[in-house]
Amino acid sequence: MEYIPFGSTGVTVSRVGFGGIPIQRIDEEGTAKLFEKLVEMGVNYIDTARGYTVSEQYIGYAVEKLGIRDKLFLCTKSMAASKEAMAKDIETSLHNLRTDVIDLYQIHNPAMAKLDTILAPGGALEALLEAKEAGRIRHIGLTCHSAAVFERALSLDFVESIMFPYNIVETQGKELVEKCREAGKAFIAMKPLAGGAIEDGTAAMRYLLTDPFVTVVIPGMYLESEIEENASLDSSPLTEDEKARIEKIRSTLTGNFCRRCNYCAPCTVGIQIPSVFLFEGYLERYGLEDWARDRYAGLAVKASACIKCGACETRCPYELPIRDMLERAAKAFGE
Repeated sequence: MEYIPFGSTGVTVSRVGFGGIPIQRIDEEGTAKLFEKLVEMGVNYIDTARGYTVSEQYIGYAVEKLGIRDKLFLCTKSMAASKEAMAKDIETSLHNLRTDVIDLYQIHNPAMAKLDTILAPGGALEALLEAKEAGRIRHIGLTCHSAAVFERALSLDFVESIMFPYNIVETQGKELVEKCREAGKAFIAMKPLAGGAIEDGTAAMRYLLTDPFVTVVIPGMYLESEIEENASLDSSPLTEDEKARIEKIRSTLTGNFCRRCNYCAPCTVGIQIPSVFLFEGYLERYGLEDWARDRYAGLAVKASACIKCGACETRCPYELPIRDMLERAAKAFGE
């Protein structure tokens, strides 16, 4: 396993981390077995979130049962916007993870307007700073799917790390990723397999591990074989075969894959188009049907509301057939 400084924090983390979304598919004992393998393979960066249903609890159980807290860099996140709600979430996370301190607590995917609320007096940032001062959390980060939010996060002094979708086909944030280093912030590559759309996991991981601006890559894993495969990869130069496989992936997904760049917005009727396709990916490729349906149900406007005006397609830089894709998603979710 290769290790790297986590931005300017003074902490060293494994280049390959553990994404905690898929463990919702197993149980506490299964998670404990996975964590035995993680420690064996040298993985210390552990990612989860308040929004991943039982993920925090399963990880907390595994950490306590195995007595491995000192071997891990525990990271979680919250979508709370107010000071009161964030303070409550921090305490819930500490309880679930069965620890006295969380290494990295992240603001979870805020829209720009919500970020304004988080930073304002009485906002969630106050709770994060107080928890850090009290030694309840060690570092503060931010995750996002919006390039505009990413760019703003680069200018926020309290943000020590930024997480963003970045992979073979989602490279729209490349310039921002490279700016993380000069800003002294760690960069965490989420969705390394593009939400499961990339089937060649080895090529996808190697593409990111050979990028010197990527601090840590966090593939979601729930099988020991996945941990063995991902944790055995390194950052040696790409071979000609790997380069060819990467180009094949790009050409295959170019015409039918949403990069979540959000250039299609605003939708005429208010559909959050990238979110629809994100949740559809969880439904179709992650095997997390109940969770995906629950998140989709939370959308104010469903895919079926599309009026086929086509305005979104004129703005999509990848020329995606968004109207057809929304119709497909509406059928998948039944609304």
